[in-house]
Amino acid sequence: MRVVGGIALTDRGVVRLWGGPPLPLTVLSVITVGAGLLLLAGLWTPIAGTLIAIIEVWKMFLLPEDLWAYILLATLGAALAMLGPGAWSVDARLFGWKRIELRDRKS
Repeated sequence: MRVVGGIALTDRGVVRLWGGPPLPLTVLSVITVGAGLLLLAGLWTPIAGTLIAIIEVWKMFLLPEDLWAYILLATLGAALAMLGPGAWSVDARLFGWKRIELRDRKS
């Protein structure tokens, strides 16, 4: 999910930059490409996912022509921020992979 989201965000940001958007959209596109690359590598995943969710919701109000794509990418960013990077990521190598292990009840 992290890799697909990173590729989609990077692609959308680069395509938007080639179109020559106005300055506010250029800044948002550069941040989107950067956050997409962070997601692709699995570095700072909760921060990048939260940033993507905020930017995509902001784009929904600025550019309402592609509303469902923004909703999908905002949801994907929020889900990745909550789920974390996964086992094969830079975050897992740097900070360790967090696991929740449930113990059996002894009653």
